[in-house]
Amino acid sequence: MPSKLPELVRRARRLAAQRDQLVQELAREWTRALRGQGFSAADLDELWAALTEEAVRRLLRTDARTVGGEAIRHEAREIIARVRARVESGLATGG
Repeated sequence: MPSKLPELVRRARRLAAQRDQLVQELAREWTRALRGQGFSAADLDELWAALTEEAVRRLLRTDARTVGGEAIRHEAREIIARVRARVESGLATGG
């Protein structure tokens, strides 16, 4: 029986690339939406916290909940943190 490992590695790489592309696209959209709005750092902290909370809530209502609540929370925090870092960088540089 041939190993499924090479196929699983290719699939994981493809999914990671898709996730990275989605993070970049989402960050560009948020950067455009937030630019010039005059939000304070505290406002933005609240925004990211609320987005993370909402993402976790939505995921826990789907079949994703089978992986466990803590895994979902971790993934949501990680993805929102990546988007946030790109948005804050974009806002700081005007990009």
